[in-house]
Amino acid sequence: MKINRVKIALNNNAAFLIVMLLLSCSSIFAQKTDTSKFSVRPKAKAFSRIPVIKGSVQPYKPSYNIYSSTDAHAKSSVKEKSGKTLTVLKIYPNPVVEQLNINLRLEKETSLSIKITDLLGNEVVTLANERIQHGEHTKTYSVPAKLNAGIYFLRIVAGGEPVIRKISVL
Repeated sequence: MKINRVKIALNNNAAFLIVMLLLSCSSIFAQKTDTSKFSVRPKAKAFSRIPVIKGSVQPYKPSYNIYSSTDAHAKSSVKEKSGKTLTVLKIYPNPVVEQLNINLRLEKETSLSIKITDLLGNEVVTLANERIQHGEHTKTYSVPAKLNAGIYFLRIVAGGEPVIRKISVL
């Protein structure tokens, strides 16, 4: 039995020497192995930074179209006979600092309402609520100091016809 143990010990030592020899030879011809990849600690789970909302949340759907077309100035410069009461010609300066000028045309005498709403459609400020004659008008309004800097929508309603434009407040 002693002879078998010696053979096994020699075999284990020989195997160890062969493995060490191969490892030292492979380092001559190849790059060294990266020991940082071999760790005892398990990998941390990858997680998303986007929060997951669990539950039933109704999506917000505005009752009117809050987005306007990009060629509004091109469409509004041509007088249309399609029964429109209100045509917004120009809103300047945009971005707004202290004053807002609105150039508009009315086809008939009607009530005019001008409101500033936030991105969700909530009314922030009412600039005007008055009866106005037909024709072309330029209205100037001062922006209240309570209005924080950001993106807002200007909702102009004349005769039940809404026109919405995006403005930036600085």
